[in-house]
Amino acid sequence: MSDLTVLALNSGSSTLKYGAYRVDAVQAERLLGGNVEFDDDDEAPHQRTQTLQGIADLIAAGRMPAPDVIGHRVVHGGPTLRQHCVIDEAVLATLATAAPLAPLHTALALSVIRLAQACFPHTPQVACFDTSFHAAMPDVACVLPLPKVLRQEGIQRYGFHGLSAASIVRQLGPPPPARLLIAHLGNGVSITAVRDGVSIDTSMGFTPTGGVLMGTRSGDLDPGVLLHLLRHHHYDTAMLAELVDHRAGLLGLSGISSDMRSLHAAATAHPEADLAIRVFCYAVRKQIGAMAAALDGADTLVFTGGIGEHDWRVRADICGGLDSLGIELDAVRNRSVDQLISGEASRVRVLVLPAQEEAQIALQSALVVKSASPAPAPLIAGGTER
Repeated sequence: MSDLTVLALNSGSSTLKYGAYRVDAVQAERLLGGNVEFDDDDEAPHQRTQTLQGIADLIAAGRMPAPDVIGHRVVHGGPTLRQHCVIDEAVLATLATAAPLAPLHTALALSVIRLAQACFPHTPQVACFDTSFHAAMPDVACVLPLPKVLRQEGIQRYGFHGLSAASIVRQLGPPPPARLLIAHLGNGVSITAVRDGVSIDTSMGFTPTGGVLMGTRSGDLDPGVLLHLLRHHHYDTAMLAELVDHRAGLLGLSGISSDMRSLHAAATAHPEADLAIRVFCYAVRKQIGAMAAALDGADTLVFTGGIGEHDWRVRADICGGLDSLGIELDAVRNRSVDQLISGEASRVRVLVLPAQEEAQIALQSALVVKSASPAPAPLIAGGTER
């Protein structure tokens, strides 16, 4: 099969990123793309519809080739959908069942899939799962300490940000570093340990709410806190969900904002903003140490995601306490956002790389269609985005 034109749709809780790519065996050439942010939740469905209709209009006007396949980022497919696959009605039904496991993401992804099907009714559509990259994690990393009857229902650690992690491995290889740490720091946060290109552990767990504290998500909590709120503060499940997904993390700590840029601006005058930044950096530093222990050391540390790529102060704070791992930053490189930000004496190479999720969606979607299989390998090694 010749090169494919792939439309990649990356739907988030408040954004829709899209890109059109020409894809060959290992590379994705970006033809065009964009990022639409939704400020008003009530207007978001209309804006998503307008965005997809705008893409269809570009095709009709000859400014963009018609896609051979459309790929969608899906955060969580539950226990039965762990590999990227062609979307059919059975897949959609399974995704609807799994939607409560990623309430900030999956329902919105489903709405975008339905819109894309309406705009492009004859174009195959592919679901690309963030959990696929972590599907081969060893049992010690993915098993939760719960009775077998619950584990058999699929309650386990899945891991997320897999498309971001796969794109980092692709940019670094081949061959990938033997012991790679990926710090995806954005509104969502995860730290992943990758051995020879394969995920062996990651900080997020059963849902994208777990792990390190995030913009509005709590990260890991002592289960006793939730029981205490149920027993003594008259919380119900809806109130708990609102707390841990929307009112915790940086926003909960600071009482000001979930945006790290706003917290930096407020930190001098507001101690709570300063506390939120320091707790965040401390938590990420601890998790990097834990993932380095899983790898028995580290060769490369990559920062990615909105905060990881753009916030030199956060990177400096995190790495300032990692001397024992052989991590040293070069202050000038770090502030100038060079790709390589480690110092000459650092035993670990530290890099800043973009999370090329749309390119990864395009590559994975093309592979699914070309292989005529609903379950191709979850990771493409090699090649770079042009």
